[in-house]
Amino acid sequence: MSSSTRRKKTILFLAANPKNSTQLRLDQEVKEVDAGLERSQKRDKFQLEKMSALTPRDLQRAMLDYKPQIVHFSGHGVGENGLVLEDTNGQATLVRGEALAKLFCFFAQKCNIECVVLNACYSEVQANAIAQHVPFVIGMNQAIGDSAAREFAVGFYDALGAGESIEGAYENGCISISLHGIPEEFTPVMKRQSEAIFEPEPAELRQLAIVGESRKLEPVQKVMSPDAPVVRPGIDLDVPEGQVPLESPLYVERPPIEARCYETIIDPGALIRIKAPRQMGKSSLMLRILNHAVERECQTASLNFQLVDRESLSSLDSFLQWFCSSITWELNLDDLLTEFWKGAFSPKNKCTNYFQRYLLPELKRPVVLCLDEVDQVFEYPAIATDFFGMLRAWHEDAKIKPIWKNLRLVIVHSKEVYIPLNINQSPFNVGVPIELPQLTQPQVVDLVKRHGLNWSDATVTHLIDMVGGHPYLVRAALYVIARGELSLADLLQQAPTEGGLYGEHLRRHLLNLENDEILLAAMKGVIAENQAIAIKTSEAFKLTSMGLVQFEGSKVVPSCNLYRQYFRERLGVSA
Repeated sequence: MSSSTRRKKTILFLAANPKNSTQLRLDQEVKEVDAGLERSQKRDKFQLEKMSALTPRDLQRAMLDYKPQIVHFSGHGVGENGLVLEDTNGQATLVRGEALAKLFCFFAQKCNIECVVLNACYSEVQANAIAQHVPFVIGMNQAIGDSAAREFAVGFYDALGAGESIEGAYENGCISISLHGIPEEFTPVMKRQSEAIFEPEPAELRQLAIVGESRKLEPVQKVMSPDAPVVRPGIDLDVPEGQVPLESPLYVERPPIEARCYETIIDPGALIRIKAPRQMGKSSLMLRILNHAVERECQTASLNFQLVDRESLSSLDSFLQWFCSSITWELNLDDLLTEFWKGAFSPKNKCTNYFQRYLLPELKRPVVLCLDEVDQVFEYPAIATDFFGMLRAWHEDAKIKPIWKNLRLVIVHSKEVYIPLNINQSPFNVGVPIELPQLTQPQVVDLVKRHGLNWSDATVTHLIDMVGGHPYLVRAALYVIARGELSLADLLQQAPTEGGLYGEHLRRHLLNLENDEILLAAMKGVIAENQAIAIKTSEAFKLTSMGLVQFEGSKVVPSCNLYRQYFRERLGVSA
């Protein structure tokens, strides 16, 4: 090694993008960083070393081999659970913040590490841990889009190459995000070693609360009652209704669902079917699929079928005209419907020609079409049979006709498909099926932490015992508790009552049951027992679609104790 090489600062660029995760443009990121350093004034001061498909062993060996002064990681992060690396089969494996802190503690002095950049979602947790040993660490305080992450990296290393300090490079990276019109410039956060504070485990916190003065710690907030509001500054508590915004730190991924959707939607002629009860996160997932498609330079359009009026549902012809006009509007194109809606062709042929000869050629690039709440059409079997048969035909045509490869469909619904569709003419038995499950206990624990609440596992279990892992029910509880509006104890006491937090949610379910005597009788049978019971298949699937019951084998039980307790009282059912 020459003396000139030794004087250079080594930047070790590490990338991991497992096969079963969302595919990122990491190759483009390192290419642009490399090009920026090559053209910079201080290019002779830096040596860029690159390693992709990073495994934990690769990480150790790279640190030993290159002894870098700047370490950059690009890939996925999952908050408290760690950064996502790859195993020997290219699948995802997690490395927690504590392990990374030990690694950098070992190498900090040996390599004279100046800065670590964690260009991954929710990596602020790991940044905090590493900052105890490294002068500057940059992490992300929420999810960050692929484009924003890339712009930050390019801006950061452009500034270093121009002779700026690490702090100046960080500022330039944030500015780069903003200049490109991406509203994520506040996502990267810098941690300084001089400001890093050791955060002990809960048992240590209880002890330090007594002798905190002598240790220069004030951990009283950490040992508050779980019910006490402990909202951290900067946490944006979105009102738990509707779609979870893209920039929100409160969206919880349910692996491998998101990764599978992101991978599928870029395939020619893709079809994704998302089914789950209301308020389970279908629209929030749909929003992220659309965003992923935009980042892959696709045109997008979404259509909520709750907006279709009864007049448009009077006939197939009226409905398909509404469908075509609505999509045209969403795509910001001129409405040429009158030119295509002529002659003796069937409405399906006219609609197909409108897409095949106008919309798709006009766009000249892939278009992702999200159809939300399509179960609104199930109540009109004559229309539904032809409409869904047409969608199936489009999907099949993508296999042989190039123009249809540019159409990717996302179909979202809550109810089961009760209408008798021909199996060879239905889109509900092709494509990629996605059913959104309830949140797991670790996912609920993660969401509790994101709300700034310091709960024990036992406290989290109390909430789950009442509402299960239903995303809306969990978020609604955490929202009022984190804001100090209600204690957990009071919430649990009031939850299954008309005057409780979930009163409106429960009344809606009750009204739906009372409008269907058969379902009402089936639900009474389910809540009367303290164990799973068998009911007729049609009623079981309908109650599952409503989110009121869940399967245990071929039998069903209430989805959560909230429903069991509320309906027992309201329907006068004894255990």
